[in-house]
Amino acid sequence: MADLVSLDEVRAAARRIAGVAVRTPLLPFHPAPLPLLVKPESLQPTGAFKLRGAYNAVYAVTRGLDSCALPAGVVAHSSGNHGFAVAYAARLLGVNAAIVVPENAPAVKTDAIERAGAELVRVEPTLAARIAATDEIARVRGYHPVAPFDDRDVIAGQGTVGLEIAEDTASRPPAAVLVPVGGGGLISGTAVAVKALLPGTRVIGVEPALAADARESLHTGTRVRWAPADTARTRADALRVEQVGELTFPHIQAYVDDIVTVSEDELLETVRLLAVRARLVAEPGGAVAVAAALFRDPAELGLAAGAASAQLVAVLSGGNIDTAVLAEILRTSSYTG
Repeated sequence: MADLVSLDEVRAAARRIAGVAVRTPLLPFHPAPLPLLVKPESLQPTGAFKLRGAYNAVYAVTRGLDSCALPAGVVAHSSGNHGFAVAYAARLLGVNAAIVVPENAPAVKTDAIERAGAELVRVEPTLAARIAATDEIARVRGYHPVAPFDDRDVIAGQGTVGLEIAEDTASRPPAAVLVPVGGGGLISGTAVAVKALLPGTRVIGVEPALAADARESLHTGTRVRWAPADTARTRADALRVEQVGELTFPHIQAYVDDIVTVSEDELLETVRLLAVRARLVAEPGGAVAVAAALFRDPAELGLAAGAASAQLVAVLSGGNIDTAVLAEILRTSSYTG
């Protein structure tokens, strides 16, 4: 098994990001089938949890905490949220940044990357194209790559989500923590902290049914790759990852109890419900964990039949949604159950 990220690494990341990333609260959401607390990472300065891992990784690289020589800059590939987070972190730390994005990345995210002062590089919407462009920039310019999820410092930074959940629920540990899954960085780090500090709590990943490569991977025991044409069908653009990471997958196997899916109608209805009931803005990919809490039966989450009072925590991972798309969802949501 790969050398997994430790709780000590997560705690070190928490010290580094203090004062940069927001310690987001746990907010009650009503009504829900089970008592539900939502952790709104949409309240981060960059609108998503990605700031935690990005800042931790860029700090480690640019402050000489790893064994590499200091780079001329940093480069990252991203559908948007990771790229914005790396650009934001690079600006705070005074280094150059180039961000490789797919041609179909939402303007709300690419505009934010450019406002943060990073160079935007557009490529075909495949993981292979993004990796190739990132590798070329790193080779030619001497920029250090900051992976979106398959990186120890990134995983440790994302793990601060789980650390905060564990600290804030110590007096009443939740039955389960529900976490969105794309490449696996958020759920890997979160699960490291939750399983170390709340060993009786289940960690459940959530994906769109139209991009469920991580669920298939966990259930088959091998990293499954989905075609870009398949993952592109989901409105959850932040979760259109074709395959979980080589480093994140062992964490998922070691610490994640299960991965469930939600439908497109369910995740879009959850975006609407978060806006009108909780006054929280969520992008579709950010809403999947809350959708599972609202629309999956407790038995599907591995909870006992008598778990009517069991408390759940769901991570709302991001809120970078185009205002026109949000208006469309609020106007046209037609979920019928």
